Amino acid sequence: GLPAALPVLPLELTVLYNSLLFTVGASDSAIKGEAEGIRQGLLRVLEACGACGQDLGTEELWEKVLQEVTVEELQAPLHCLGALQAAWWLAASQLGSVAGLFQLLSTAEDPGRAHCSEGQNKLLSLIKAWRVPPEGASLPLVQSAKDLKEILCTAAAFLQGLHELEAGNFPIALSLLQEAAGGFCSKNILAQIYTCLGCCAQRMDKPQTALQHLKRALQVDFQCLPALSHVAVVYHDLGETDAELQALTLLYEALGKSPPAAASSSPCFLMQAELLVHTPVLTSLLRRRHPSEVKYLLAQRCLQDGRVADAVEHYLDFLSLLQEGLQQQVPLDGNSALPRIPEVFLEAASALEQAGRHQDAITVCEEVIGRTTDLIPQVLRVEQRLEQSESSLPGAELAGGLLSQQKESLCCLAWRAAGYLHQGWAWAKLGKSKEAVTQFSRCCLHVCVCLPVAENLQPEVEVLQKIRLLSLLGRGMQFLELGRNKEALLDFQHSLQISPGDPAAASYLVQALWNLNRKQEAAAQWQKFSQNCPAEDGQQQGQGRPLPLYLVSCLEQAVFPHSEALARSIQDYLGAAAQDTPS
Repeated sequence: GLPAALPVLPLELTVLYNSLLFTVGASDSAIKGEAEGIRQGLLRVLEACGACGQDLGTEELWEKVLQEVTVEELQAPLHCLGALQAAWWLAASQLGSVAGLFQLLSTAEDPGRAHCSEGQNKLLSLIKAWRVPPEGASLPLVQSAKDLKEILCTAAAFLQGLHELEAGNFPIALSLLQEAAGGFCSKNILAQIYTCLGCCAQRMDKPQTALQHLKRALQVDFQCLPALSHVAVVYHDLGETDAELQALTLLYEALGKSPPAAASSSPCFLMQAELLVHTPVLTSLLRRRHPSEVKYLLAQRCLQDGRVADAVEHYLDFLSLLQEGLQQQVPLDGNSALPRIPEVFLEAASALEQAGRHQDAITVCEEVIGRTTDLIPQVLRVEQRLEQSESSLPGAELAGGLLSQQKESLCCLAWRAAGYLHQGWAWAKLGKSKEAVTQFSRCCLHVCVCLPVAENLQPEVEVLQKIRLLSLLGRGMQFLELGRNKEALLDFQHSLQISPGDPAAASYLVQALWNLNRKQEAAAQWQKFSQNCPAEDGQQQGQGRPLPLYLVSCLEQAVFPHSEALARSIQDYLGAAAQDTPS
């Protein structure tokens, strides 16, 4: 409450500088908000000089102080306080304010000093051009202005590199992040910078460079586990499955261990770069995966790569985690690797089927069927007009809610139907054709979806159509096994209505006609499909969306296994028919 006096202002500003640093160091958390103490200090300076600045914003206040206050004894403490103000503005990503402040600081010292060469980063050039004031022995600082300048340079380069990375300007981002990596920082922040360098190189399609940066991050700080997560992603993109699985295994083991007590690698500094850089893109890149997510990724990758025994082990481990309240531990947001829980159950069933554990697969599917029964409405109306009303007000919100409900209902319908589908295949593998026909029939009954539908619902409907196709093929195959060739023929005809030109459906249709001794029709259909199948198959591969993982094994089981034998029989028949025809 004492009036401001010029003789004691240097001491007052130094005490303010030190107290703010102590406050930052004690909190050990990211800097947020405004440094009100700095503003009050500047107003005290103006008061002592007989000026006023209560109505000015912080940037205008700094401009007024640096331009009008020329007392020599105040220059050093004002510059130190200016560096601290820059730290607060950096933490708020106010890069323009930081650049303007250092322009003023350098101009106040030497009008010709604040100059940025072409090709250089303006902000970094201004910070580097700032001449640190000499530290007086009578007014010691808890953190020197020189060290603070180095930290500001590192944080500014890191922050701008992240902004350029988010904007897709990868070469500029790479240059700025490399500048930050050569700066003054702790091991923790250096590992984060190398992780971001790795992500940048990965997006530039330079996987080997990305791996070098990510491995460097782990060498600097092995507790930087997001780097290990990104290593697995790079190996996945390279198709190096062994290395990817090894990285995921290491990540899972590391996540399961208690991290060592975080010892600061630079305990003498109260202001550090990690307190200044906290952006959404950094949070996303450094997201720490939950152990269960990594366990699921291991299961999924093993299943995709055909490592069935390992996939089963990982899926069963994951399902056991569900008993421990996994859904409360992991947010199932857009960043999570976890799909919807019923899909995980279905993938586990697929793995169990492929491992020959058919009864276990049936049990897992029964869990899905039981859990989704009450979630499917008795009547599911899917209307095309929702697509039009979704974009028109005032009904947009209502239409969006209806669309979301219908998507959820269609997903539940698909999961339940897929449960019956997998049970059908499992019973078929057990040699129980009648039980298999029953489950395939239940599947067919669940996926009678009327079209047309809103475009936004098309992916869900495509999955349902694929499930219906696979269930008809599966049931038709079992009818063939039971000698019920007419019923089999009907199922294969319906399959071709759903997916015209489908190679498996076409081949089974020919087989059913052949078994019914309708050999001329079989031969005609075989010739027709032989001519059209390659072009249509290629067309189908180039279009459509990828199948859910839990349906891939069903698709493989539906492949017609006797193509060559059937082709020889039909060719022999055609050859014999040609000989019998009089010339």
